[in-house]
Amino acid sequence: MRAVAVILLLGLTVAGCEPEQDITGTTPVCPMRLYSSFNPKDMNQCVAACKACDRGNTVTCSTSCTLRGAR
Repeated sequence: MRAVAVILLLGLTVAGCEPEQDITGTTPVCPMRLYSSFNPKDMNQCVAACKACDRGNTVTCSTSCTLRGAR
């Protein structure tokens, strides 16, 4: 019984360590429709693409873009 509990606990621990998939920004199709030469490092383009494609608002999109390295 202890072995089963240890294996279950170990399995849950390993499963919890898997990185989550990043849904936002994974496909550049939507931003490419807005800008022919989309530059994710351009703050204006990044925020506009975030608002249009990820349904964000100015605050969350500017924070997201800043964390991604946009200026």
